[in-house]
Amino acid sequence: MAWKSLCSYVAVSFCFIFITGSAFAQQRKIYGYVQDSHSEERIPFASLKFKRSAEGTLSDSAGNFSFTLDAWPSDTIEVTYVGYENFYLAIDTTAEEMQVVINLERGKRNTEVVIKSKIGKGMILWRKIVKNKPINDRSRFENYSYELYNKLEADLNDPANNKLIKLTILKPFKKIINQNIDSTTEIKPVLPLYLTESLSDYYYQRSPRKTREVMKAVKTMGFNNQSISKMLGGMYQNVNVYKNFIPVFDKDFVSPISDNGSAYYNYRLPDTQYVAGRRMLHFVFEPKHKGENTFIGDAWIADSSFAVMKMNLRVPEGANLNFVERLDLIQEYQLVNDSIWFLSKDKFVADFIFLDKNRLNFVGRKTSTYRNISINDTAIDTELAKNKLREEVIVQDSANTKTDEFWQDARHEQLSKTEKGIYQMIDTLMAMPSFQRFTDLVYFLGTGYKNVGNYEIGPWYNWFTANAYEGARVRFDLGTNTGFHRKLYLTGYLAYGFLDKKLKGRFQTLYLLNKSPRSTLFASYLNDIDNGQVYYDEVGSDNLFAIALRKPNVPLRYMKIEQMKLEYFKEWSSGLSVTFTGQRRRFTPLSNLPVKEHYPSESGGEPLNTFEAGAKVRFAYLEKFLDGNFYRMSLGSDYPIVEAHYMKGFAGILNSSYNYHRIGGSISDYKKLSPYGSIYYNLYAGKVYGTLPYTLLEIPPGNNIWYYNKYAFNMMTRYEYLADWYSGINVEHNIGNGVFRFIPLTRMLKFRQFWGAKIMWSGLSQANKDYNTDNNGHSFKTLDGKPYLEIGTGVDNIFKIFRLDFIWKVLPRPLPDKTFERFGIFGSFRVVF
Repeated sequence: MAWKSLCSYVAVSFCFIFITGSAFAQQRKIYGYVQDSHSEERIPFASLKFKRSAEGTLSDSAGNFSFTLDAWPSDTIEVTYVGYENFYLAIDTTAEEMQVVINLERGKRNTEVVIKSKIGKGMILWRKIVKNKPINDRSRFENYSYELYNKLEADLNDPANNKLIKLTILKPFKKIINQNIDSTTEIKPVLPLYLTESLSDYYYQRSPRKTREVMKAVKTMGFNNQSISKMLGGMYQNVNVYKNFIPVFDKDFVSPISDNGSAYYNYRLPDTQYVAGRRMLHFVFEPKHKGENTFIGDAWIADSSFAVMKMNLRVPEGANLNFVERLDLIQEYQLVNDSIWFLSKDKFVADFIFLDKNRLNFVGRKTSTYRNISINDTAIDTELAKNKLREEVIVQDSANTKTDEFWQDARHEQLSKTEKGIYQMIDTLMAMPSFQRFTDLVYFLGTGYKNVGNYEIGPWYNWFTANAYEGARVRFDLGTNTGFHRKLYLTGYLAYGFLDKKLKGRFQTLYLLNKSPRSTLFASYLNDIDNGQVYYDEVGSDNLFAIALRKPNVPLRYMKIEQMKLEYFKEWSSGLSVTFTGQRRRFTPLSNLPVKEHYPSESGGEPLNTFEAGAKVRFAYLEKFLDGNFYRMSLGSDYPIVEAHYMKGFAGILNSSYNYHRIGGSISDYKKLSPYGSIYYNLYAGKVYGTLPYTLLEIPPGNNIWYYNKYAFNMMTRYEYLADWYSGINVEHNIGNGVFRFIPLTRMLKFRQFWGAKIMWSGLSQANKDYNTDNNGHSFKTLDGKPYLEIGTGVDNIFKIFRLDFIWKVLPRPLPDKTFERFGIFGSFRVVF
């Protein structure tokens, strides 16, 4: 009987194992994760449910989900999350399991209810977040430090359909490009084009405020520029969602947790969740008004402390940004010391469209991660004590020479297979002569210059022009590049006028004694007609585009200048710099100006021949620069820039004729007035001591063409006024979209509004009035201490690149028969976000 029972037990057991084994064999599984289709950020606590059975689950805090089923149902999974379009996943009943990545698209669903009540739960939560900002903002700490890893990537969107890829000039390297198209991680495939990484130690002290960043490693392909390397660090990109404004390119957007956020946003509190025993509040926000610099998005807020744990920010459709189709900013925070939520990850993703969606359509990604966070540590004070300035970025000598083995261990997150392929692809392309020719062509068209061996030619837009005195004019420029010498730069041009049949030209040389802090020696010789260009971003008369822009009925005044100049420039780390100058100038009036013979020299020298020497002192604290091989471009400073100069004229040196003194100075600044745009101002004054010809007095800058000149009085012509003392102020306030945001058409066209004013007081002594009036009736106007005033407004960002200025001359009032001198319309081009 016992044996029989044992056999029965074994039989039943085998049947049970067989049945359950068969059941397990028939089970089906669906798993994967939910992410934002644009930023590729995982979406936590998204709802996934079968439409018919209503059975479902939530994605976890990392966006992962899974279903285990006995059999495939004839059903569809509906995926929902507040602020996103619903997603429907059909079941593939032929597979045993499904591994999926669900990409959700942002957009308002019709089923969502927007609560606008001022006392809604969302508004109450916003008030609590704002109230606790002072104790949650990381800037409250006495000091902190962390190791920062940055990764910047640029990809070409949808390369298979991009007309740029189909260009004939790209045919020699299309095979390499096609091999690197990544179609595995995107809804649309991308072509990785660029990747750079940096690793640094960042230190911050609250009072007195100091920051220090030590760049330990930088990995780039195709170029090695220290100023670019510095900008890849943390000093220039510290986004802090607790501040009232968040920078997006050159504009400030209102933070959803701004102190005044309720004036710009509607808030909701649709959900709460628990993670590791901690309650999280889902905080959702969207703009109240169209056309304002605001975000749409959501955040997860820690209960009780009301600190941000994660925030997703997206620039809404129709925002007044150029070339940006979509833009996401994501910040994640981690718990430090069991009580402090500190920044752990920054992510920035933007789609750029520079022409149209089928040309120059790029996606840029920047990811920053923070490790080894230390707070309120005396060791940080010790490190910051090394600073000579309040803010310093130090690039270690070995930063650009780190091995692949170093990067393998040092990266906070490993590169994907696609990212690893970028380095190999760029290496291959850079070695191809056809690719070099392509990049040279792009550089030539964009900058005007072309490298030919150790030399450069250009800019091409100066090769041909015309004016009334020279007739048709041709010009050819030739210079050296770093292949010729890394510290010595030689450049010059020759020009010829077919009407005056005269050869003109310039030669100059720059020797770079030290790059940082900068010190240089500069020498030049010029023998040419004055074309009116003083600053690099002005349009002078020696320019192809100026031919069609000249004002009618303006007296054509031409002056030939022969100049020999020698300069020594020295800069210190504090932002203080000094330029010592010695120069000899000989002026020859050519038309509609008092001639040389009217100014005989009492000292026996040559008329209109001068030698002067002096110095200019400039202080620009924490000014940022974009460095080139020999020259650099200022990116401005957060502080006012102060300049002062003194020049002394000496008679008898190189046959010069005049003794005099010239002094002057200026204060300029550019400030953001968020949310009211930005303002630029320039205060200036100066005086010339001596009885002198007009060439050595102050000639207020006028403008003879219809292209707007921000440095000149645009309703004034060149050589119109004369002064031996002057003072004034230039102001321009760029408001942003301003009143244009209230008009649907102009809001859609992204027009921008501005206003400006230029006012100057000046005078001329009686001695200089008499000296500069000749018998032929040549004389200059003088203000006699009265103001000259121009005011203007206009429309900026027309077709994203064009600006129209409407300028009124207010003072002195034009004569009744010259009302055309009262108003003018000027155009200009500029590329800004």
